[in-house]
Amino acid sequence: MDSPAPLSPGLGLAVMMNNYLHDVATALLVGSAVALWALLREHRADDGPGAGRYLLRAEARLRRLALVALGWIVLGGVPRAYFFESFEWANAVGKAQVPALVAKHVVIFLLVGLGAWGWRRLRRKVAEVRAAVG
Repeated sequence: MDSPAPLSPGLGLAVMMNNYLHDVATALLVGSAVALWALLREHRADDGPGAGRYLLRAEARLRRLALVALGWIVLGGVPRAYFFESFEWANAVGKAQVPALVAKHVVIFLLVGLGAWGWRRLRRKVAEVRAAVG
């Protein structure tokens, strides 16, 4: 396989920042689901309608955060995939870190799946709170 052409310093910085923000978006997707899970776990129907309304407002903000994160995961994934060979792969091969790169991407894929699964599962509990609040 031919060695990929080196990236200019500016383009390299842009790709690096995109990849970093892509990883952060993955963490935000999972973190928002975990935060909602924690709020729902502590919520009790007998806490009153005020507590339910608070939880629903928090859920709306967390959902917005999750949707922005998911959007960045999709959009940021395009340049990440395009520059993967010349940026991440070339760097990992040059430093004998291919297993670490593979492990990192397996974890990222699992976290995105976990975050999406968590949000889908928590929707039912949010619907129960919404119905109770009225």
